[in-house]
Amino acid sequence: MPNTGHATQTTDLHDPTPFGRVAVIGGGAWGTALALTAHRAGRQTRLWIREESAVAEINSTGRNPFLPAHEIPRPIAVTADLEAALRGAELAVLVIPSQHLRAVAARVEALLPPGVPVVLCSKGVEADSGALMTQVVAEEMPDRPQAVLSGPSFAAEVAEDQPTAVTIAAPAGAQGLFGPDHLAGRIAVTLASETFRPYLSDDPVGVEVSGAVKNVLAVASGIIAGRGMGSNPRAALLARGTAEISRLSVALGGRAETVLGLSGAGDVMLTCSSEQSRNFSYGQALGAGRKPDTAKGAVVEGVANARSVLALAQRLGVQMPICEAVDRIVHRGLSIDRAIAALLTGPLRAEPRALEHRASIAHPALSTPQAKRVFA
Repeated sequence: MPNTGHATQTTDLHDPTPFGRVAVIGGGAWGTALALTAHRAGRQTRLWIREESAVAEINSTGRNPFLPAHEIPRPIAVTADLEAALRGAELAVLVIPSQHLRAVAARVEALLPPGVPVVLCSKGVEADSGALMTQVVAEEMPDRPQAVLSGPSFAAEVAEDQPTAVTIAAPAGAQGLFGPDHLAGRIAVTLASETFRPYLSDDPVGVEVSGAVKNVLAVASGIIAGRGMGSNPRAALLARGTAEISRLSVALGGRAETVLGLSGAGDVMLTCSSEQSRNFSYGQALGAGRKPDTAKGAVVEGVANARSVLALAQRLGVQMPICEAVDRIVHRGLSIDRAIAALLTGPLRAEPRALEHRASIAHPALSTPQAKRVFA
């Protein structure tokens, strides 16, 4: 049925075939939560953890030190042997920090039979290449079917079986937008349960860019909180940060409206407003003048991706002043007060996005032409 855009539009119902055997590659908090999700959905689940000490602790106590409050059911096979984890898998879920994905993807490719799809749960832009995670996998795992999973989902709450909605994105299939063999649909029915609800998308670029940039925005939001600032600057940051996601997404071939969904605005609202977010907590410590606590080994993706996201945006000619401010604070020693002042006194512009380039007025608070450079 053609899409008319009306709210009452319906579509043919399909019955995609779920994947019965799932290998989750990456046993941090989010990987562990997704292994629990697959298990609850009735799938045979294996979990690969790089750290043998964590595997030993799970085998002895039933708990992962990266998510210690939640017991790992015995039917979930936990191993540090990548070959054993992937043996017989029908779907591989890659939950690897963005800057380490390439190396792990190459190892997985050598062990995974052709045609077995992967779903990417890594969020970021590779530092050296400026590649999105889907591009990294395409290079290391040529012709491998792939999808992207992202959305507002704290690992601890997913592990607690709290209601959660995410987006799963894959390119449109040969049988139509969401035909019975569409990869996003098959992954959705593989993981769906009474409390875990996936939505489908055919815009992996928009979903992926949203996931990468929201971590940088969360650092900025934490800085605002740590500085003791109120709700007004937080709201402005979230709105204008979402505009930055939209600019970059469209420049890379994604759709602007994807940024309004779960993987965009939904994840931004979650990650930018809670101390459960490592990125928010990191920024909060910076804003309060404290040294962020990174001793627990958790990866703060927003710190690494502030630089890589900005480099990608600059290569494409996309303006992302909030991401630039975060990069200059965490990597180049710019003072927080100066960064905030620069953001507030940048050129006055129009919105929404379609009008952004129609107006650019020098801010009247600045008295010299040199000062009008945002990060002079």
